[in-house]
Amino acid sequence: MQVRVKPHPRFPAIFQVALEDGSQRLATKNLVPGRNVYGERLVRYEGVEYRVWDAFRSKLAAAILKNLKTVPIKPEHAVLYLGAASGTTASHVSDIVGEKGRVYCVEFAPRVLRELVNNVCAFRLNMLPILEDARFPEKYAAFVGGKVDDVYCDIAQPEQAKILADNADLFLKEHGWIMFAVKSQSIDVTKEPSEVYKLEIKVLKNRGFSVEEVVNLEPYDKAHAMIVAQTR
Repeated sequence: MQVRVKPHPRFPAIFQVALEDGSQRLATKNLVPGRNVYGERLVRYEGVEYRVWDAFRSKLAAAILKNLKTVPIKPEHAVLYLGAASGTTASHVSDIVGEKGRVYCVEFAPRVLRELVNNVCAFRLNMLPILEDARFPEKYAAFVGGKVDDVYCDIAQPEQAKILADNADLFLKEHGWIMFAVKSQSIDVTKEPSEVYKLEIKVLKNRGFSVEEVVNLEPYDKAHAMIVAQTR
């Protein structure tokens, strides 16, 4: 059996790959052909190169495989990415938004940001690295070019929903969307993850968001959920 690729039935610029062994994976069209980011497999189909998207390494891929109904990130969008780390998921977001899109990558750890810059941003001109703490969005306001279409948040700090909402207040367009990968154990290890998710959802609702979906990410990520919400 040969590798076959087809567009995802719901989400633009996301693809489904059938590998030689018959297994099904997600993929994105590689913005930088010939280069991978985290050791992911590159496959060619009908003259186009795709990056196989590992759901055990990416909460966004995990959420899609857990039947997420809404992925607001689309081609040509501007995305503020909080907690970009070394670029695993952010690089797939870069593929999705394409050359006409932008991914503003906020990361607090200097060593990790160096990896992001040297291994990813140096080759992906639609990714802009920002060495700052997501708790203080006013410090990097000058580096974000206008309002963004989406905010993606994947941070390991206690007040995750508050930090996300503070950034959305400053940067998100009217009726814009957020994707929030909640790490329950970074918020409160004494509570059940489901209780933590409810508390974070309450914060978002109090800050003017309409929560559209909540998807548990197990078995791909333990004690994690993806929340998708839109500003009212």
